[in-house]
Amino acid sequence: MSAPFRFPRFFVTSPAPCPYLAGKTERKVFTELSGNAAGELNDALGRIGFRRSQSVAYRPSCADCSACVSVRVCAGEFTPSQSQKRTIRRNRDLVATACKPWATEEQYTLLRSYLASRHPQGGMADMDEQDFADMVEQTPVDSYMIEYREPTTDGSRGRLVGCCLTDRQGDGLSMIYSFFDAAHPLREGLGTYIIADHVLRAAKASLPYVYLGYWIEGSARMAYKARFRPIEKLGPDGWTRFEPLASDRIAAIFELA
Repeated sequence: MSAPFRFPRFFVTSPAPCPYLAGKTERKVFTELSGNAAGELNDALGRIGFRRSQSVAYRPSCADCSACVSVRVCAGEFTPSQSQKRTIRRNRDLVATACKPWATEEQYTLLRSYLASRHPQGGMADMDEQDFADMVEQTPVDSYMIEYREPTTDGSRGRLVGCCLTDRQGDGLSMIYSFFDAAHPLREGLGTYIIADHVLRAAKASLPYVYLGYWIEGSARMAYKARFRPIEKLGPDGWTRFEPLASDRIAAIFELA
């Protein structure tokens, strides 16, 4: 006889300033992911808009705002745009390796460079090595650190230029956090490439979706997510396809290049 199902206990954080919309406050609902059913629970919560951070699954639960919308790319139907095709061709020589979720000094150095370049005032700007190790290693689900390295002629490990902490869920890949060499003179569009590579790999593995987290209409910081089509968003009636506004598409060009 199987053990009885235990419904997870949910908690709500105290209100805090919103990092995306000025003048707004954010609040999250969250639950712990633990035990033998952690992966199954994470899959189920992911389908209703939750994201994983270490051993916690969370989603926005703001009292007066619903701007954060969960989005996912339909991997099997993804057709790269002309710009994305150029980015894929430019970076297709990179060697991608799915590593166990174990933080390295090399990864942390790349993260620090990325944050200094792209998000110097962001919430992760003060992340130290222990914080980074916790982010990568404290996972109760099927997680990998995907490394992107430049090729070498002798087969040795090449220069690390990109990383993505990724969860494999029952219906797709969930990109938890990606970072890359934003100042590389010959690797324009690394952020775009990492997402496109995940979408193409998901399709090859017959996984229907790649989860990109939250998108906010009109937010330049999140507009890049709308460049990957077809894309679905989660609303009151479930997951539906949508066409982001032209302003989001224009902003995306400058955000992720």
